[in-house]
Amino acid sequence: MVAQHAVPAIYQFREFAAAGGLMSYGADLADGYRQVGIYAGRILKGAKPADLPVVQPTKYKLVINLKTARALGLTVPDKLLALADEVIE
Repeated sequence: MVAQHAVPAIYQFREFAAAGGLMSYGADLADGYRQVGIYAGRILKGAKPADLPVVQPTKYKLVINLKTARALGLTVPDKLLALADEVIE
């Protein structure tokens, strides 16, 4: 657990927050995989890859680990908790 070293950190992927990181904020991986499937389908139907638009992430997730915050002696503001997509207790 990251809290053992008393280093609060923000990560890109939810899994890091679930493993003990303070929080994560990054693109929703499930949505990214869905976009890859759509792209692959278009290519298999005959579209040229060079003609396809560049797609950037549109969904982002904020995950806060309250257990780690408590271990670090940090108080997470209620407004930030309200904005979080997931709160790990």
